[in-house]
Amino acid sequence: MADAALPGHDIAVGGALLPGHEIVDAGLDDLRAGRWTASAFAVLEARPRLERAGVTVPDVAVERPSHRLYAILEEEDPATAHGRHHAILRRTLSYARAAERAARR
Repeated sequence: MADAALPGHDIAVGGALLPGHEIVDAGLDDLRAGRWTASAFAVLEARPRLERAGVTVPDVAVERPSHRLYAILEEEDPATAHGRHHAILRRTLSYARAAERAARR
């Protein structure tokens, strides 16, 4: 059975935090605080899967969050933006998949 510190936040399975928790946790905190960060846009991009897994994502309307994520990363370092963009989204979706599995247990 999954242990959950807060609904949809810091979800743990058998005491171990899910992969990608650092991005999702930061993104949820940033969204609640009204901060537009790479983690916040990653969470918004993965919102449908996160919500299906029981994660409560703040109700914020943003068009094309994946593009906004890329823009932030490109501004920080254009040479690595593409790879970091995909890595962040992969890690966020890894969390969503693991949370979905934990929710089914």
